[in-house]
Amino acid sequence: MHDNSSLVEARIRRFVRERLEPALYAHSHELTLEAWQVPGEPVPFAEAFGQTYAPFAVGSPWGRAWSTMWLRVTGTIPTTDAGQRAELVFDLGFHGAQPGFQAEGTVYRPDGSIVKAVEPRNAYVPLDGAPGDAIELYLEAAANPDVGDGFRTFGPTPLGEWDSAGDEPLYELRRADVAVLDLTVWELLQDIAVLDGLRAELPESSSRRAEILRALEHAVDATDPDDVAGTVADARAALSEVLARPASASAHSAHAVGHAHIDSAWLWPVRETQRKVARTFSNVLSLIGEDSEFSFAASSAQQYDWMKRFQPELFERLRTAVAAGRFHPAGGMWVESDTNMPGGEALARQFVRGKRFFLEEFGVEPLDVWLPDSFGYSAALPQIARAAGSRWMLTQKMSWNETNTMPHHTFTWEGLDGTRIFTHFPPVDTYNSQLSGADLARAERQFAEKGAATASLVPFGYGDGGGGPTREMLAAAARLRSLEGSPTVTLSDPRRFFETAEAEYPDPPVWSGEMYLEFHRGTYTSQARTKRGNRRSEHALREAELWATSAALAGAEYPYDALGEAWETVLLQQFHDILPGSSIGWVHREAERRYAEVLEALDGLIDTALEVVAGRGEVELVANASPYPSDGVAGLAIGVAESANAAARAGRHGEEIVLENEHLRVVVDADGLISSLSVRATGRETIPTGERGNLLTLHRDTPTAWDAWDIDEHYRRHAVELRDAVAVEVVAHPTAAVVRIDREFGASRITQVLTLAAGSPSLDIETIVDWHERQKLLKLGFPLDVHSDRAASEIQFGHVHRPTHTNTSWDVARFETVAHRWVHVGEPGFGVAIANDSTYGHDITRAPREGGGTASTVRLSLLRAPLFPDPEADQGRHTFRVGIRPDAGIADAVREGYRLNLPARSMRGSGPVSPLFAVSSDAIVIEAVKLAEDRSGDVIVRLYEAHGGRAVGEVTPSFDFGSVVETDLLERETPRAAVTGVATGVELSLRPFQLVTLRFAR
Repeated sequence: MHDNSSLVEARIRRFVRERLEPALYAHSHELTLEAWQVPGEPVPFAEAFGQTYAPFAVGSPWGRAWSTMWLRVTGTIPTTDAGQRAELVFDLGFHGAQPGFQAEGTVYRPDGSIVKAVEPRNAYVPLDGAPGDAIELYLEAAANPDVGDGFRTFGPTPLGEWDSAGDEPLYELRRADVAVLDLTVWELLQDIAVLDGLRAELPESSSRRAEILRALEHAVDATDPDDVAGTVADARAALSEVLARPASASAHSAHAVGHAHIDSAWLWPVRETQRKVARTFSNVLSLIGEDSEFSFAASSAQQYDWMKRFQPELFERLRTAVAAGRFHPAGGMWVESDTNMPGGEALARQFVRGKRFFLEEFGVEPLDVWLPDSFGYSAALPQIARAAGSRWMLTQKMSWNETNTMPHHTFTWEGLDGTRIFTHFPPVDTYNSQLSGADLARAERQFAEKGAATASLVPFGYGDGGGGPTREMLAAAARLRSLEGSPTVTLSDPRRFFETAEAEYPDPPVWSGEMYLEFHRGTYTSQARTKRGNRRSEHALREAELWATSAALAGAEYPYDALGEAWETVLLQQFHDILPGSSIGWVHREAERRYAEVLEALDGLIDTALEVVAGRGEVELVANASPYPSDGVAGLAIGVAESANAAARAGRHGEEIVLENEHLRVVVDADGLISSLSVRATGRETIPTGERGNLLTLHRDTPTAWDAWDIDEHYRRHAVELRDAVAVEVVAHPTAAVVRIDREFGASRITQVLTLAAGSPSLDIETIVDWHERQKLLKLGFPLDVHSDRAASEIQFGHVHRPTHTNTSWDVARFETVAHRWVHVGEPGFGVAIANDSTYGHDITRAPREGGGTASTVRLSLLRAPLFPDPEADQGRHTFRVGIRPDAGIADAVREGYRLNLPARSMRGSGPVSPLFAVSSDAIVIEAVKLAEDRSGDVIVRLYEAHGGRAVGEVTPSFDFGSVVETDLLERETPRAAVTGVATGVELSLRPFQLVTLRFAR
């Protein structure tokens, strides 16, 4: 038999393009259109409904970037024959970009209820009523620009801000019809799409592939090009046999879960996400009404809360669908947050706030952690998730690794404290599957657990910018339920999948420690103001809750609502495209503004609470919210600061300046660099011979793609050391030795202030940068005379050790890492802690030292200047504070982190106040004190073991309590795991990094 496969394939493609697709609608009728252009930001339906509308025609341009136009659509429902259905069809000017990255619309009834969205590849709107009935609907059309331009290039764009986006219309209304859909033509198109997609994935030598091709050819033959509508039934009949062949018994099992990953902000502002959620959820509810087997999973309690506030009618329909088991809240978090940079308590509150919302609004508790798109996963997450009552974890993002391939798709993930959680990576390698033949073949081909397990999860539906599943995807699922040559497809939900996967794979392999994404390493540094706002807000929330609790114990009202609002803002802005710095400028400017509002509100709450706790008076006091003593005041207490019984001095010695106190001797050379940092008690030097600390380096920062996201390894080959100083001067100070250094480079200026306070074992460095560089990376480096093959970095509720060598490809790829408040490099008997107040990105390496052996270098990534998606990223003034403490162990590093991030707060009052809680062990750290979420008045204390070893100690409150129990993060009682006894205080025995929540009933 002659092989004419390529000719047949071409014939099929042309048949679909020129015959079937034009026949999809039997006929169409014009609608009457009237328009109202919103003069600024979007308005609710009720406001739009009452406006004056002017005639508008198909073919007219509309929509400057980020604007909104409302269309009033009127007409008459046409008569339909058997096998036909009338619906509205719109083309807002759609182009080749995927849904969610261009124009979108929402269709409303006159009563304000949403019908569904209008989007590329999902542009129809079902009609209520009978033939002859009048049509009156309202279309809210959003002129969202394609900021990424298809991600072909990553150059600067003006589209990320309203003011710079321009006034020219982006779109032209191409279609607005009431049309009659030929259902048989539509079904034939779905048959062909599934079969042709499967055929393309089968081996060329496959008999099944040839059989499908010939069946498709027969279907084309059976269709009369002059009477497509009258002969498509014959074409479908020609395909019935190949569609009826069942899958093999060994076929991979795909659990298809309807989904739409909706970024809470990214290449659009938060306000647009609120509309994207409404569009997507209305699409889903429409499909649920059409397909009895379809269900949908959506994460992010924040997005449901937006619907409750802004679309209450839609929210009530959601509530009904959740109760019916068709709409599944997933993930249990407030948003799909970044997991690398949020602090421990903040990451815990993602679950507390998220799960409480789902329980209170729907009576359901998601048991999965749903983070398909976050940029790597902290080793603290398994413990936090399990402490929140979660059982399973899902992500897809680790497949983006540049260098190494994760070895498992279904496995047990073990966190830093030994807690384990059952985890799955969908081998389909996307969270936006269309259930295509290519997607399903990839899932089966890549599934690493073959032979031991058979099931994987396939999230399907348009996502990132929302949209969700379509009727075409559901048609594919129905045909692929059992089809020879394909994995089987079962419409499923997260719980059903995970229970199935656990049952068939009870002893999966274990991955221990963090899941480091070998990609998007620049997200630890981009948009420094957003990161500073996060760090400051987290610590201000700690202070506000602590002092508000103390005030409540003294009889004041606890500000539940104000604290809740602040937390919701902070949690939202930990979304994995906001805190990482990878959104448009609009998003980050708004985030900075909202952080400022949060800090102002929290300062007010703190001042009010402290006035209650300490009373009114003129005694000069300090309020210490840190878990460790500060200025002689105990942790979690208010007291009188002790005067330093020590001195610090700074003086010139030739071209050098020497700073000294009882602990350290620091030598600053003529360039403002640290040539010596020695411990006075032992003479031990911290800076290697011939090296310089406090060295700023400027690197070329031109990643291959994804500018705000990525730092590529080649940045290291392009560095300029900023050694030249404009001025190096001693600054007079009564209690500290202080040096000021000024530098200029390019269009930027840096001022550094080095402070060695009397009695302090740490040298503090404040770096003030007026930054006007582009595509540059600024690092602050400290070479350390320490021989170590690993470094410790603080993460949530503990720390991780990472190699500083490059023995393996995994080590090589880990060239930029994340740390919270401190890093530590040590050798037996001597270590150095470097703490910071707002920096997350670090690189820690080792190299040969003069005289033999190796030395270590710690560098903090201070600033970047990517051009995409925000061409103004990081421009302007920034302040960073760093503390370096020689002769430090891990315990000292922990203290340094709190010292730099929770400085004592000066105030006046009537006198000192005892610590709210006293802790007998430095290793047991109280991270949060608050009142219970249920407003019972019970006091909640969250603590953890911070040093990485076993810890025994006692936590003693300063108030009377009736009982104390251990709870999960949602403050539900759990069996005792840490409490060994209760008397005047609570006796604890903790394993390394154990996280404990205690509930004190008053």
